[in-house]
Amino acid sequence: MEAPLAIQEFLEYVVAQLIQHPENAGVLHRFEGDRHEFRIRLHPEDIGRVIGKNGSTISAIRSLVTAAAMKNHLRVDVEIEDRGDRR
Repeated sequence: MEAPLAIQEFLEYVVAQLIQHPENAGVLHRFEGDRHEFRIRLHPEDIGRVIGKNGSTISAIRSLVTAAAMKNHLRVDVEIEDRGDRR
């Protein structure tokens, strides 16, 4: 399995374990230049659950994704879409 796909599946699994509305969630992957961008789409009520207190949960998720990416010589960004980004 390719590393970006494995990272995307990891993000989908972890996020699904934290949220109340998995039917409204998803992880989008985009490759631009030399970076892989993963955008987490969430129901508005679930955003706080994934961010965590003082950003601790999303920070831990980003650390794990960064470690996996470094092992595979990739550069990654993990972002949460805010309600302003949703269409």
